Amino acid sequence: MPRAIALCVVAVLTVAAGCNAPTPEPPEDPPEVALGERLFLETRFAQFFAVRAAGVNDPLATGDPVMDILETTGVPRPGPFAGKSMNCRQCHLVDESPEPATTGLRTYADFARRSPIPDRGDGHNRTPRNSPGLVNANVKRGVPLFLHFDGQFASAADLVEGTLTGRNFGWLPNEEATARAHIARVMREDDGSDPLARPCRGLPYATLLRGIAAEIPTACRLPEGYRIDVAAATDGDLLHAVAGLVSAYMETLTFARDAGDGYVGSPYDRFLILNGLPRQPEPGEGGIAYARRLRVALEALTAPKLVDNPGVLMFAHHAQDFVFGPAALAGLRIFLAEPAAATASASELARGGIGNCIACHAPPEFTDFGFHNNGVAQAEYDGVHGPGAFAALAIPTAAQRRSDPESFLPASALHPAGTGVFLEPPERDRPGQVDLGLWNVFANDALPTPQATVQEVVRGFDGIPVGAGAQDLLPRTVAVFKTSTLRDLGQSAPYFHNGIADTVADAVRHYLAASGAARAGTLRNGASALAGMALREGDVADLASFLRALNEDYE
Repeated sequence: MPRAIALCVVAVLTVAAGCNAPTPEPPEDPPEVALGERLFLETRFAQFFAVRAAGVNDPLATGDPVMDILETTGVPRPGPFAGKSMNCRQCHLVDESPEPATTGLRTYADFARRSPIPDRGDGHNRTPRNSPGLVNANVKRGVPLFLHFDGQFASAADLVEGTLTGRNFGWLPNEEATARAHIARVMREDDGSDPLARPCRGLPYATLLRGIAAEIPTACRLPEGYRIDVAAATDGDLLHAVAGLVSAYMETLTFARDAGDGYVGSPYDRFLILNGLPRQPEPGEGGIAYARRLRVALEALTAPKLVDNPGVLMFAHHAQDFVFGPAALAGLRIFLAEPAAATASASELARGGIGNCIACHAPPEFTDFGFHNNGVAQAEYDGVHGPGAFAALAIPTAAQRRSDPESFLPASALHPAGTGVFLEPPERDRPGQVDLGLWNVFANDALPTPQATVQEVVRGFDGIPVGAGAQDLLPRTVAVFKTSTLRDLGQSAPYFHNGIADTVADAVRHYLAASGAARAGTLRNGASALAGMALREGDVADLASFLRALNEDYE
């Protein structure tokens, strides 16, 4: 059964207490998952530790300042890893910093619009994008796997290796080999004195990774496929081993399901169960086809049963009742509704109530795992520089970018002097600076691993002619970002890749303007599905109510 668990990080790792929400108890973690989480929490891999610690097992005299606080959309909070250096959990929190006066958790996201990262004097002290939640990020799908908002990584292992040796951990593009050597040194020289080692009897990484010592507890003995002789392994081998273990952990981060693989954790899921509605696609059935079948089944219900039993089913980690009421039902109908044609008609626009949401967010995962331009990048840029600024922005062609990659592409080992001008948040005094999303990855020879699948995806975009080359394809990647899941939004605010929406209602309201711009032809490279949305201000509250009914007590 999928795992949904949070860990309280104190001196040692302990499983978080249960709650009243209708989620099944998680099974005990396999050894590779438990060790993967320990590595996810490991604070010695960062560049700050490498250059300031006297030895691998010595504490820092002073921690990285970036760890002192958690940046939020409001008042900053104390950092759970203050006194340490960067780790994965700093930006992908669970229960380390609950909402004030509540028990609210995170779905492996943080609270910032853009996450603070170590300062290396290169002008970068934040990530260019909002920290994406990791729950369900690796769930099985019928399309290629991409991670990060721009599809930079084609596997969880690629993501882990790129992160541990990359800028988020303080390493500059020309320091990848140094980073790899340092991570390998930590694995070789760790003596098990770190508090994270206590659940495995304080055994060092080298002993656990080799996996043959008699003193290794059964719960900590790795399967053979994850074992490696640390003494004989190369630096690269050890980094791969670390990435494999962290990946094993990440792949367990899923929303609650039952034995039949149906989701069970949210009021929406309970509504489907209560009314006998289809809960997942049939074999071979696509997400949109399933959503349409669900819509037909919902319309056939003469008296839908609502979930309204406060005191029986309760949220422990959300400031809302565990209900699926009339407003959520109305929002579900809007969510499932589609226009008669690709573009909403005048009568449909006047009537409203057509979300066309399933074009990108089909249930039950509520994402198509694909890439779309929903207008958020343009909205942010125009908000800084004025209406029409993004439409007028000069963006290089494929030939121009290829002839001078460092003037346009992000810094990398291949292009260390890359400006990354199109992988930066808009700023008033830098009018050409903006985040173009997939544009930074597509046909970028510094990122060879995802190229085959990225090319496949882009060639599948609407209206792409057969045999189109990079010159034709690159413009179609402008401001295109990966579709996030809508499940449990209550534990991952702020929303969108740039964190510009503080509330679910704010996120919904964005689409009123974006869909109008798509129909007017003023949304640059906008997703075609936007033109099919027919929403009015009066629809926002119902849609937001439905989306909040997708919340669950993820633990």
